[in-house]
Parts: sequence; structure tokens; C-alpha cells
Amino acid sequence: MIRLYHFALSPYCRKVRLTLAEKKLEVELVEERYWDPSPEFLRRNPAGKVPVLKIDARMMSESQAICEYLDESVPANPLMPRDPEGRYEVRRLCAWFDDKFQAEVTSKLLHERVNKKVMGQGYPDSKNVKAGSQRIKAHLDYMGLLLDERRWLAGDVMSLADLTAAAHLSCLDYISDVDWHRSAVVKDWYAKIKSRPSFRALLADQVSGFPPAAHYADLDF
Repeated sequence: MIRLYHFALSPYCRKVRLTLAEKKLEVELVEERYWDPSPEFLRRNPAGKVPVLKIDARMMSESQAICEYLDESVPANPLMPRDPEGRYEVRRLCAWFDDKFQAEVTSKLLHERVNKKVMGQGYPDSKNVKAGSQRIKAHLDYMGLLLDERRWLAGDVMSLADLTAAAHLSCLDYISDVDWHRSAVVKDWYAKIKSRPSFRALLADQVSGFPPAAHYADLDF
């Protein structure tokens, strides 16, 4: 049995969900209010963070570690290159989105517009929203530079780097905070990954009080 304790608009949880789907592993999703953790949840992960993946009796945390474990334990549809240079580039880009993009963009837009209300932490900080809206432009431009030279973000084959970036951007696209007109190559990349079967469950997500943007589930957005 595989069970994932998650929150629908967490990019880290989405990254794991995409990896599970690419590996064709069935999973039971359990929504977790990680900002108000229960003693039971803290026993599963003392860090009080999602995602937490339960495989049989084993509890696993930290999205990058989970995804690499799944990739190594289920060889079909590999998401990490075999060569050291390729693995380095995938890990570098995963860190770029999970650390830099998260700090400069996701935390400024998603947290302010959605998470604060869901968590009962007050109203959005307009300065943070403005800063996130500015910073995402540079990130989209950087992705455009990569995709001008490569079929996928880390090379010629789709990898965990693409799933990580798509996990973050899909959360922001849910609230219509991505300017897809800024880069045609980035829009084409997202349309390609958005059309994969692994993305279907994400496109069906609904967060109470926050309906998705009209184009969110449209494959021809």
C-alpha cells in the first residue's frame, strides 16, 4: 500500500504525485493540514512538513529524497540520467526551483494569495505579491534560455527537473499567476508536460474557496 499525506497546492507534494504517476504507482491521497499538525502527523514526520509518503510500514519525507528513491526502486520510465553530469544538472535544477524559485516566487504569490487565508494567517502582503510578480519574469526568461538549447529543461529527455518546475508553475497557474505570453518556448514546454497522463489528477484538483483559473485544466490554453 502506498499513501501520500499531502496538500493539493503544495509544489513539493505535486512533485511526488507526478513522480508516482510517471512510475504508474497507485497511491491513496490523504489531505494533511500541516500548518495545524496533529500529534499523529508529527509522529509520521517530526519536521511537520508535507509530503510524507507511506510505503507499507515505512514513512518517507523530503520530496527530492522521495522522488529519487522512487526512481531508483522503480526503474521503468527513469527520471534521472545515468551519467553523473546529467544527474548533476537535474539535481541543480530541482534545487533551483525548490529553493530559489520557491523563495522568490512561490512563497510570494501562492502563500500570500492562498495559503494565508487557508491557514487563517490574515490578508496578502501587497509588497510580497508585487515582488513575486516581478521575480517570476526572470525565472521564465531563464527557462526560455534553457529550452532554446534543449528539448527539456535538463537535456533531451524529460526528467525530474521538469516535474519539479511544472509542480511549482502548476500551483501558480491554478491562481493565474503565470504570464504564458512571456515565452513561447516555455508555454510549449508546459503544454507538453501538462498533456501527460501523469498531470490529469493535478488538473482535477480543487481547493475550497479558491476555484482554479478558467484555463487551468485546458490543454490548449
